Amino acid sequence: MSSDKQPDGKKRLESLHGKKIILGITGSIAAYKAAFLLRLLIKAGAEVQVLMTSAAADFIGPVTLATLSKRPVLSDIQSEANWNNHVELGLWADAFIIAPATANTLAKLSSGICDNLLTAVYLSARCPVFAAPAMDVDMWHHPATRRNIRQLQTDGIHLLPVGKGELASGLEGEGRMAEPEEILDFLADFFFAQGKHDPPHSPLSGKRLMLTAGPTYEPLDPVRFLGNRSSGKMGIALADALARRGAKVHLILGPSALRPKENKVEVIHVKTAEEMLQAALRLFPKADAAILAAAVADYKPARVSPEKIKKKGESMTLQLEKTPDIAATLGQQKRPGQYLIGFALETENEKANARSKLQRKNFDFIVLNSLRDPGAGFQTDTNKISILFPGNKARAYELKAKEEVAEDILDTLEELFQNDKAL
Repeated sequence: MSSDKQPDGKKRLESLHGKKIILGITGSIAAYKAAFLLRLLIKAGAEVQVLMTSAAADFIGPVTLATLSKRPVLSDIQSEANWNNHVELGLWADAFIIAPATANTLAKLSSGICDNLLTAVYLSARCPVFAAPAMDVDMWHHPATRRNIRQLQTDGIHLLPVGKGELASGLEGEGRMAEPEEILDFLADFFFAQGKHDPPHSPLSGKRLMLTAGPTYEPLDPVRFLGNRSSGKMGIALADALARRGAKVHLILGPSALRPKENKVEVIHVKTAEEMLQAALRLFPKADAAILAAAVADYKPARVSPEKIKKKGESMTLQLEKTPDIAATLGQQKRPGQYLIGFALETENEKANARSKLQRKNFDFIVLNSLRDPGAGFQTDTNKISILFPGNKARAYELKAKEEVAEDILDTLEELFQNDKAL
């Protein structure tokens, strides 16, 4: 197996050529960086419309931004004749990047507050939305900000990692806005992944693919359940990427606020491991391949109370029993020429545990990610994976946007189908 090859910078930047991008600027000392980002986007061939909040104008002048973008800067929802309809602006864009995004603006977005043109366009936008937070370290770590960040991630916003270093207050810590070059690379990676494949030429075109994604919730009583923090974002990215490659996609999705962007993805909603198993057993026999990206609960309460359990005493013993092993069940049923791909999220002895799972579940390859890697795992827009194959072969990848990670995984799956064709 060949090693991971990053796309060269020229090809990645070409993916931005002709893209219509809204650049939203809010009231932060980091607003000056937006001018550098704007210049980089224009240089890459993007068409950029700048939106400013009134607070942003205190830090950077609209004349500078209008000169660089060769477009009037929009700021007041009441007075712009060309864009008096925020819905029209939201439909125009291929991407909406808010940089810098202050704690105040993030709070508004997470709550759906619509009190200026920027927030109105956000609520109307059908395109992917990106945000580069910028604030002081204490504001970044405040529980309210952390709550807003989690909500925005659940809503599907792509949040760029903040930098660490000296801040405007003189303090040291997290909260610096990502550098313009980093934001450009993030956007280029995203669009490169989106437009990388021409579905009619993909070996996956016309194939039937079954995926599982998201968590499972195992009820304890009508109110409580056992579950995990999986958002389903990685599995949904895979489903969207498969649909773009022309595959016929069935996504079995556990409880998640996220939904696929591609209309061709057929979604089957489930809650428990048993429900996910039954859906998989219906779909797997006709599938050409299955990707098991769901974070399935390993155990469930042995008894589900029909009424809410009341607080009694200082402790409570909860008896658990195993949930059905979906991967092992499908691995036993896998037929020749059918592929089964698994995931392993580990915290220790990562490769040894993943290789054991690869063999026990009869996977054709397994995608390993570790919670030890910053930016990887649950409720993030990025992931860092290794792909392990039978026979001690492996590929290691760098930290990437989950959309790009999905493309790497599907590139590997395509190789399996191509090898079959060559035999």
